Amino acid sequence: MITAAAKALGIDVAILRRALPFALFMAFVALSECLVAARRGHWISFPDHALYYLYPVKTFSVAALLYCWRKEYRELRLRDLLSGGTTAAVCLTGVATFVIWISIDWKLSTTAPQGFNPMLLPEGAIRIILTAVRVAGAVLVVPLMEELFWRSFLLRFVINADFEAVPLGRFSWASFLITTLLFGLEHDIILAGMVAGACYNIIIYQTRSLSQCVLAHAVTNLALAGYVLYSGSWYFW
Repeated sequence: MITAAAKALGIDVAILRRALPFALFMAFVALSECLVAARRGHWISFPDHALYYLYPVKTFSVAALLYCWRKEYRELRLRDLLSGGTTAAVCLTGVATFVIWISIDWKLSTTAPQGFNPMLLPEGAIRIILTAVRVAGAVLVVPLMEELFWRSFLLRFVINADFEAVPLGRFSWASFLITTLLFGLEHDIILAGMVAGACYNIIIYQTRSLSQCVLAHAVTNLALAGYVLYSGSWYFW
């Protein structure tokens, strides 16, 4: 239905399939920010953890789109991960990106991030389920959604509006710098986001594989989730 509507409106379906999951995710982020602003303005009132209940809706909505269009993402090739040496190096790069991320002072961000603090949730099943969904979203959904948008679409679109005509991993300074900057601005910790964006860009330049980028991103997010849960450094989340 979405694809048919896009075609009727003259929207490039290939772009839509890579941009809409990301746009939907960011729309939920914007909704959360608007609700927080409304609370600060004393227009509405709700407890700090109330917005955490939006996360499963956001995660499953984005995951549903990705699942519906899974056969259209032909640049995602699981066989790329069978190259043992490359895959090991990519995993190590994901871990290194995590180390850099937690080493950068969060005060360099535009605002002090609050993060997801499961200790604010009621004890028991609700806390466990929402924390599990938060980890699953960060490790399984976000890397796939973001890499399809940033590395598959935008990195190539900056080079040529007909982005599918551009081979994965083609380098240009303009596309590298633009995506690195914007990827950083997407995150609360801007400098860490820029470093991560640069690392994932380098991976696709070296491997020509979007699957390897997704893997590196997932490893970074998994390591970060483990660190946050262990240390209680919720502002990283």
